[in-house]
Amino acid sequence: MLTVHHLNNSRSQRVLWLLEELGCEYQVVRYTRDPGTLLAPPELKRIHPLGKSPVITDGPHTLAESGAIIEYLIDRYGSGRLRPPAGSAERLRYTYWLHYAEGSAMPLLLLKLVFLRLPRPVPALIRPIVRAVARRAQQSLIDPQLKTHIDYWEDELGKSTWFAGEELTGADVQMSFPLEAAAARAGIALGPRASGFLERIHARPAYRRALAAGGEFKLAR
Repeated sequence: MLTVHHLNNSRSQRVLWLLEELGCEYQVVRYTRDPGTLLAPPELKRIHPLGKSPVITDGPHTLAESGAIIEYLIDRYGSGRLRPPAGSAERLRYTYWLHYAEGSAMPLLLLKLVFLRLPRPVPALIRPIVRAVARRAQQSLIDPQLKTHIDYWEDELGKSTWFAGEELTGADVQMSFPLEAAAARAGIALGPRASGFLERIHARPAYRRALAAGGEFKLAR
């Protein structure tokens, strides 16, 4: 049985969504973040040495990394769905966005989360200094870069309904997490096209079924 080792409020939610779009049978094993550190529990290391999520097991295979999981699932269970034809311009865009999501977008959003949370664990005496440094880093470095990326999404979604063309693909599943993370914590409003993208995916029956399977999905601020 195909199993998703699902960490609450994590990238594995989009794996559940993909499986619902593909109509695959699967089971979910849930793991819960530490409420203080937001880290995954040590039990996940029994499945994969890095102890991260998403992780899937499918027969003898154990696979981590969202992009690799999406490619594997579409290869194995897609039957030509959710991926543009090889050699097409849409396929090139598909490949680009599949890798861009974690390679370019998420590092900035992770930095944003780190600096948003940075003052919390430090001693009260130096907290104002740390808060000021964190604010300065966000204003001078992180936020301008995030705005560049958010504007880029807006422009690209002006070229087609979805990131790789007029049909939903695995690239949109991969890009869903950066857009949802940006909407939750960037402090910069998404444009109407990016907001419309989120509205469209949230309205999909498969997305709603994935939420039911995975539980509450609320990204940290």
